[in-house]
Amino acid sequence: MSQIICTYHGTAAVLTLCNVSKLNALTMGMLRQLDGFLIDIERDDDIRCVILTGEGPKAFCCGADIAEWGPLKPAEFARFWVREGHRIYDRLTRFSKPTIGAINGHAFGGGLELAAACDLRIMSQRATLALPEAKVGIVPGWSGTQRLTRLLPEPVVKEMALFGRRISAQRAHDLGFAADLADDALAAALDLAAQLGDVSPRANELTKAMIHGAVGEDQAAVIETLGSAAAAASADRDEGVRAFLEKTPAKFTGQ
Repeated sequence: MSQIICTYHGTAAVLTLCNVSKLNALTMGMLRQLDGFLIDIERDDDIRCVILTGEGPKAFCCGADIAEWGPLKPAEFARFWVREGHRIYDRLTRFSKPTIGAINGHAFGGGLELAAACDLRIMSQRATLALPEAKVGIVPGWSGTQRLTRLLPEPVVKEMALFGRRISAQRAHDLGFAADLADDALAAALDLAAQLGDVSPRANELTKAMIHGAVGEDQAAVIETLGSAAAAASADRDEGVRAFLEKTPAKFTGQ
């Protein structure tokens, strides 16, 4: 049965895609599991990092399960498959804690888009990247033409999406898409996650939001999130809440 399994290693949560007979292809059930895990982990102060990886040595994720989306009518495909996937991938991208894609094997289509939604990626030397959607008559649907183009040069994305060429792990590293290459991508990701014990979680959260604002990732929400966080830390906010609850005039001091 295809699923996502969550395990804990110190302060890191590891989410493993388990659909090995289909190269860890994503079903909608798996996407909704991912969504649920992210919601729960977001609120768990004991968890400092999320690592995504795939079961087995061959594939991180080779995209969406064609047996599931193939029979859908065009409107259903656009409305429920593409839009729902976007919503869940966006949650991963905007997750407040650091995220690492431990790319243990090939990352194709939706799997590459999933890796792109992580903060950084560590790739196995044997892994490759591809956007093979045109070979089955569709286009990248979970931000392969959008978010991925902010992480890789436009001509490289076109090379994959239009000509069907695969990108090696070494080339992905040379282009800056992969932070590191390792024989064991998950072990390297866990080593990196352990270093978060030396940094402030709150500072990390704010810094991540600021970087996302700089690159245009959910910029409007980033601006309002940072402004709201600053307002919530003020004495005026406490005074305003007190006055509202006690039904008395507020005495703001600007502090």
